[in-house]
Amino acid sequence: MSYSEAKEHASGRLHDIFAEPYTAFGNEVIERLLHLRVAIEALIRQPMDEAKLWVRIIHGWENGGFEPADLEHSDHRIASLSDFESVTQRYQRAFETQQPLPQDDATSLLAQPLAEAIARTEACGQHLDEETRRSPARWPAFEQGLYLYTFFKVYHRLTYGEDDTYRSIFCETPDGPREIHEFHVEEGEFAVVAPTHGASGDTLLVLHISQLAPVLQLLEECQLAAKR
Repeated sequence: MSYSEAKEHASGRLHDIFAEPYTAFGNEVIERLLHLRVAIEALIRQPMDEAKLWVRIIHGWENGGFEPADLEHSDHRIASLSDFESVTQRYQRAFETQQPLPQDDATSLLAQPLAEAIARTEACGQHLDEETRRSPARWPAFEQGLYLYTFFKVYHRLTYGEDDTYRSIFCETPDGPREIHEFHVEEGEFAVVAPTHGASGDTLLVLHISQLAPVLQLLEECQLAAKR
């Protein structure tokens, strides 16, 4: 994959709404909450109303760790805020009763596609040393490595935090071109992976398990504000 197939700080659909989306959600901006509601309406509420929204909850990385095999997740289709609340309650019950957290055992976010990408690369005659295999920053050296590295960084920032309140990313994925809109605001931290203009497909709302309750509250408040 060439570097043109993934780009951070790329123009996305919020650039069609806000003159300066990178500064629209800062704490010093008087209308930041209005801006946030507008962004959520465009990125989350619309695909949810169209039954095209999934939520991906990630967990497993702790204490600075970032081994691909340790990152776990579960995906859930969300057609309403009630669906989101049910998912949140399911995780809360598992946490409170010290039961295993929900996770999709059939798929791996990073470890499996990484192993497959490495295997394809070496099958084509390209040798990859151990440092390239283990260092995410060196994954772009092989096909689909840049795509994996891009999402690795998103998952890492959602797990451990980020100073920038907003980030827009373009990335070619196995499912087609995607815009990634990443938010790190007081009300919650989450990313929205959406098809680019003219592309079809579902939208994915990605967040760390610790952000389930805050993001649910944020979406509920945005819904109430829209009804006023």
